Amino acid sequence: MRSLAFGVVVALVVPGSAVAAPPADPFVDVIVVLKSQVTPAAATPGRLEKALRDHADATQRGARELLAVRRKQGLVTSVVPLWITNAIGARVRSSVAAELARRPEVREVRPSTTIQAPATDVASAVEPNVAQVNAPAMWDLGYRGQDMVVASMDTGVDISHPELASRWRGGTNSWYDPNGQHPSAPVDLAGHGTQTMGVMVGGDGGGSSIGVAPDARWIAVKMFNDRGQASSTAIHLGYQWLLDPDGNPATADAPNVVNNSWTMSAGTCSLEFQPDLRNLRAAGILPVFAAGNYGPVAGSSASPANNAEAMAVGSVDGSGLIDPYSSRGPSACTQSAYPQLVAPGTDIRTTDLYGGYLDVSGTSLAAPHVAGALALLLQASPGLSADRQQSALQVGAMDLGPPGADNDYGYGRLDVLASYNWLRSTPDFGVVVSPATANVLPGGTATYNVTVGASGGFSGNVALSVSGLPGSFDPQVVAGAGSSTLTVVAPATAGSTALVVTGSSGAISHSATATLTVVPPPDFGLSSTPLTRTVAAGASTAYTIAVSPANGFVGDVSLAAAGLSSAVGTVAVSPVVLHGSGSAQVNVVTSASAPAGTYTFTVSGSSGSLSHQVTLTLVVNRPDFGIAVSPASSTVTRGQTATYTVNVSPAGGFTGSVTLKVSGQPSNATPTWTGNPVTTSGNAVLKIRTTSGTARGTSTLKITATSGTLTHQLTATLVVR
Repeated sequence: MRSLAFGVVVALVVPGSAVAAPPADPFVDVIVVLKSQVTPAAATPGRLEKALRDHADATQRGARELLAVRRKQGLVTSVVPLWITNAIGARVRSSVAAELARRPEVREVRPSTTIQAPATDVASAVEPNVAQVNAPAMWDLGYRGQDMVVASMDTGVDISHPELASRWRGGTNSWYDPNGQHPSAPVDLAGHGTQTMGVMVGGDGGGSSIGVAPDARWIAVKMFNDRGQASSTAIHLGYQWLLDPDGNPATADAPNVVNNSWTMSAGTCSLEFQPDLRNLRAAGILPVFAAGNYGPVAGSSASPANNAEAMAVGSVDGSGLIDPYSSRGPSACTQSAYPQLVAPGTDIRTTDLYGGYLDVSGTSLAAPHVAGALALLLQASPGLSADRQQSALQVGAMDLGPPGADNDYGYGRLDVLASYNWLRSTPDFGVVVSPATANVLPGGTATYNVTVGASGGFSGNVALSVSGLPGSFDPQVVAGAGSSTLTVVAPATAGSTALVVTGSSGAISHSATATLTVVPPPDFGLSSTPLTRTVAAGASTAYTIAVSPANGFVGDVSLAAAGLSSAVGTVAVSPVVLHGSGSAQVNVVTSASAPAGTYTFTVSGSSGSLSHQVTLTLVVNRPDFGIAVSPASSTVTRGQTATYTVNVSPAGGFTGSVTLKVSGQPSNATPTWTGNPVTTSGNAVLKIRTTSGTARGTSTLKITATSGTLTHQLTATLVVR
C-alpha cells in the first residue's frame, strides 16, 4: 500500500510573533521510495554498485519524467536521484507529492528527515581507553591499521590538525560534502567529527596515544550542513558516495570501515536507511553506530543504530560500568539485545578543532573505538565479510552484565585482541588480490598475485575462480595458504573491467576485487589549419600541419605530401620531421598555367607502424574579368547623344588594365569614352553622338574588352529616329 505521510512537523515559534496561515500548496522536502529494490545477495559480487545504478535508472524513469515536467511548471525546485536505496529526494509542492504517491511504481512518499548534529560532554579526566580495548597488544603484533581506510559520517574533519592531516587519504575520492558548502577540502565547523576521528586514527602527537588504529588512513562525509543539520537526502548521498567514492564501480576505493556517531530520535524504529546499510554490508563494510545517549530508560534504542544491519555501540566508563546516558534495549526494530557492544565512552581524550585536544564523553566516542578495532582486525585478516567482522567483535567482547547479550552491555566491552585470537582459532581464510589495478594495452596480458591467507588453523584446499573476464590461475587450487598467479588477457577495446576473484573451500567462500584497465597504445593525431585554401594560378599559399601526441606518444613523425599534379603546382613541407609534437608548414606554389578547378592532395605522418593522413583541398582560380553594359538598348533622335555604362569586374585575382573599344555604330555617329581603360575594376562611360545626317534605324554596337591575351565582347542596341 502506498502512503503519503507527513506525521511530524517541527517548527520554531518566536514568542509574540504573528502566525501566518500556511500556503494552500506548500513546498515540502520528500523522499520518493520505489517499490522495486535490489536484493544485495542477488547481485554479482563486486558489481553491486552497477546493479544498483542500473536498477535505479530503469525503475525511476517515469517518476523522474513527471518531476521534470512539474519542475518546468515551477512546482518542483530540486530532484536528487538515489541508487544506494532506490529512491528520489525532492523538494516539491504538496500536490506533486500526492501525485507521486499515486504512481504504481512508488511504494511511499515520506517527508525528508532532518537530523541535528550530536553534541559531546566536556570532562576533565583522561582515561586509558585505548589500552582498555587492548589495542596496544595488537600494535605489538604489528597491526596498527596499515593500508586500512576508515570513513566518518559526521560534521567533517579538521584537516589542519597535526594528528589528522597526515592520515587523510587525499585526492578527490576522499572528501564529500553532499550539501555542497565545502566541496574541495575537509573542514569541520562543529568539532564532533574531528573528535570521533581522533579516537579512530589519532597518534601520540599530544603526548599520549589517543587512536585505536594510528596507521590507518581516513576519508569523510560531511553529512551535516553548516547549521548542524542533515537531511535524509544528504545522508543517502553520503552512503552512496562511500560505496563508490570516485564514481567508477570498476575501481576499489571504498573504505574498509564506516563510523556513524549520530542517531535519529529514540524509542522508535525507522527503516529510512536500512537499504543503505544493507548494501554497505553486502560490500563487506560493517556499519558501526553510536547507540545513542537516551538512557538509562529501557527501550531507548535509536535508529538507524537499532536496524538489524547496524552494529550499535554503547558507552562504559573506565571501570566498566555502563554510562547512565547510554541508550538501552531492546531494539525497537528487532526486539533483540541492544546495544550489540560497549566501548569506553567517558572522559575520552581526543583531537579537537584548531589543533587542540579535549576530554569528551558519550556513545559518539564509544563507537569509534569499534571502528578503529575493525581496521586492526581487517589488516590482520583481510577479506572478512561483514557478518564475520560482527561475530569476531561479539565473541571477543568481555561480558560485563548478565551472562550473554543483555540490554545494557550487549555482548560486552570491546576487546580487539580477543576478537583477533578468535579469528585465529576459528578455521577460515581470506583472499587478497594485488595489484588493485593493472594497466595494459588492448589484447595485452595482465598478471595478478592472489594470496590466500589462513587463520584459525585452516588447512583446506581453496579453489580459485574469476569473473569479469576469462583468466587462468597457476595453481588453480591453493592448499591451506599460499599464492597463485592470475593471468588475464585484456579485451581489444579500452576501458576498465572489475574482476572478482573467489576462493571456495567447502561451504566457505570469500571474494576480492581488482580492476583491469585497458589503455590505448601511444599514438598521435594529424590536423591541418585550414583544410581548404583558394589561390590564383601562379600564386602561392600555405597550410599549417599539427602533430598532437596521445597516450604518452614521444616518437618522431615524418611528414610527406602527395597527390597534387605538377601541372597544378608544387608542394613542400618544412620541417619534414617533428619530434613528438609540433607543427609544420605546407607551402604550395601554383603554376601560372594551372587550370582553374578544385584539387585535393594528402599530407601523411608516419612513425614506425603508425601512420595518419589529412586531406587538403586547393581551389585554383585563373585571373580574368567580366564586362556588363547598361542600358542594353538606347533610343535617341538624330542629333542627340546615347550614353552607355560599361562595368568591368575582376575574377580569380585579376589585377590588369582593360581597354574598351566599340564598333558597329551607324555612319555619321561619333563614339567617345570616359574612364577608358579600366584598371582591375570599375566603370567606363561610352557616348554615341548622332547628327542630322545619321541614318535612322537600329544598330548593334559591339563592345570589345581586352587585357593582354584576355578578350571579352558584348553587344548593345542603338535606335536612331
